[in-house]
Amino acid sequence: MEILEELLYSKDHEWARQENGEVIEGITDYAQSELSDIVYIELPEEGIEVRKGEAIGTIEAVKTVSDLCAVLSGTIIEVNKELEDHPELINKDPYDAGWIVRIKIGDPEELGTLMEASEYKDLISME
Repeated sequence: MEILEELLYSKDHEWARQENGEVIEGITDYAQSELSDIVYIELPEEGIEVRKGEAIGTIEAVKTVSDLCAVLSGTIIEVNKELEDHPELINKDPYDAGWIVRIKIGDPEELGTLMEASEYKDLISME
């Protein structure tokens, strides 16, 4: 299982990569392995305002359906449309090709509520 040091993580198993006042969000390698084969993803609309922790879509896997939650409050400025036809990209490459949304950060202080890689490793070791 891969946990990238340069990313931030949520307790809901999403990752965030900060870039120029935005975050790119996806689900972690741990989350995709727990879900198993992802067969469908419901993406949010571009341009909508979201709040940290709010469900913004769903991920359907062979085993279950799971909510995708916003890692931060802000505006969805881009969704990964490739996932509509190829949701399996999340399983194959969760940190690059399998990214899900790009959010313009509404409250930069919320970044401090996310976990560093070492904290995320501790979280999943208890599950």
